[in-house]
Amino acid sequence: MGRMHAPGKGISQSALPYRRSVPSWLKLNADDVKEQIKKLGKKGMTPSQIGIILRDSHGVAQVRFVNGNKVLRIMKAE
Repeated sequence: MGRMHAPGKGISQSALPYRRSVPSWLKLNADDVKEQIKKLGKKGMTPSQIGIILRDSHGVAQVRFVNGNKVLRIMKAE
C-alpha cells in the first residue's frame, strides 16, 4: 500500500520461510508429491493452481523444498 502524503510506494511483500527443509509432520515424500503434480497437470491445471491445492489440501508449503524442483520443471520433465 502506498503512502498518503509522500510519493513512496511501500515495500510490503510475502517472505519465504528461513528454514528451507521439509517439516517433520509432513507425511508425503518426494514421489507422492510428483504423482500429485502429474495427476493435477493431466486435469489441465496451471502450476499456480497445483501449488495452491498442494498447500491447502496436502500441507506442502513449497514443492521445491520437498522435491528439489519447481512445479513447472516437474511438469515439463514428464
